[in-house]
Amino acid sequence: MPYLTAPVLAPGTLSSTAQPTLPTGDGLLLRPWRAEDAPAVHAAFQDPVMQQWHARAADSVDEVGGWIEEWRKAWTQEQTAQWAVVDGGTDLLLGRVALREVHLDDGQAEMAYWTTPAARGRGVAARATVALSRWALDDVGFHRLELMHAVRNEASCRVATKTGFALEGTKRSAVLHPDGWHDMHLHARVRGDGSPSAER
Repeated sequence: MPYLTAPVLAPGTLSSTAQPTLPTGDGLLLRPWRAEDAPAVHAAFQDPVMQQWHARAADSVDEVGGWIEEWRKAWTQEQTAQWAVVDGGTDLLLGRVALREVHLDDGQAEMAYWTTPAARGRGVAARATVALSRWALDDVGFHRLELMHAVRNEASCRVATKTGFALEGTKRSAVLHPDGWHDMHLHARVRGDGSPSAER
């Protein structure tokens, strides 16, 4: 039975080229993960704030090394795409930004991010989100990017709002965190909304 609509993005849209490094234009780089990032990621996951909003723990540097290998391979599978967010001058790891739940046929993906404790309060998550959003919507041709966070995670809500992800509603009791079920805010950007900015 034929479909009545054509795929928004064809298979191979991502995997046919190497994962790019994306500059934010203000001192940060979004680059593919490297094996040597494992100690810094492990350290980030020891932070109580990270543990509050993430369901995954990191018990060892070796375990994180396995994650990074998965993140690197994921590009070719076109289901998720992960970037390290680093200082453009020193290569110091400041966070992570990703497209998850990638559906090329529908031209949709879910934005996700975290930052290291030392990077918080410097606009790192917002700047990285803007850079990845511009690339995904304007350069690649995704139609819609969604962003979800726990309603109680006010910092993440500020990032979403600041970068032009409109609040569309609340998904009740949608995600299980270590302290129980959380309502989740659903934000989204659609191609044509206008260029996102971290300065809003």
